[in-house]
Amino acid sequence: MVTVLNPFDRNQPFPDVATALREPNGLLAVGGCLSPRRLQNAYRQGIFPWFGENEPILWWSPDPRLVLPPEQLKISRSLRKRLKRGEFQFSFDRCFDRVIEACAEPRPAALGTWITPAMRRAYIELHALGLAHSFEAWQGDALVGGLYGVALGQLFFGESMFHRVTDASKAAFAFACACLSRWGYRLIDCQVYTQHLASLGAREIPRAEFVERVVAYRDQPVSHRAWISSDDCL
Repeated sequence: MVTVLNPFDRNQPFPDVATALREPNGLLAVGGCLSPRRLQNAYRQGIFPWFGENEPILWWSPDPRLVLPPEQLKISRSLRKRLKRGEFQFSFDRCFDRVIEACAEPRPAALGTWITPAMRRAYIELHALGLAHSFEAWQGDALVGGLYGVALGQLFFGESMFHRVTDASKAAFAFACACLSRWGYRLIDCQVYTQHLASLGAREIPRAEFVERVVAYRDQPVSHRAWISSDDCL
């Protein structure tokens, strides 16, 4: 049975992730709130929110889980050529608000967006607290791609990415992986399987193994001081 969370108690504990439903895969709880405390508690246990417009807040912990150690990113030959030509410039946390707004834009063949106004407000607040970050890809003054996610210890929980020109999101992801690897992050959570992420090197692991890694890495230190250039993506 799915647990119903109290929207007025941000400290209410989540149920054990092992009790999540098999179908739909990983559904653990419903309701609650999107306060920073609630979101931090969720990520510390390998749980994330995902729901559509006009739906209650849904909390998930799927099994298996798609993950990628940042140093194991696979870069295609065509993308490597574009990176070598310097077609993109990159930044970190330069415009978090614009990145999440772009990620929330409707996609072709998609009905609505799961990044609702409430979700945008929640993650912008996490960013203000230094817990959510964005990576951006530019061509001149134009923001052409990017991604955002939540950082917790040596873990980066990827949430969404976007592109406005071909390969821009992949380029931003390559830059993100270079940064995260240099800064001491051990694992990127990609949540659930997609062919696109698998082509970049992500692989599925059992939820129990993922939770073990979350517990091992969530309180470990990292440093964002090292400067990363475009050449480090290659």
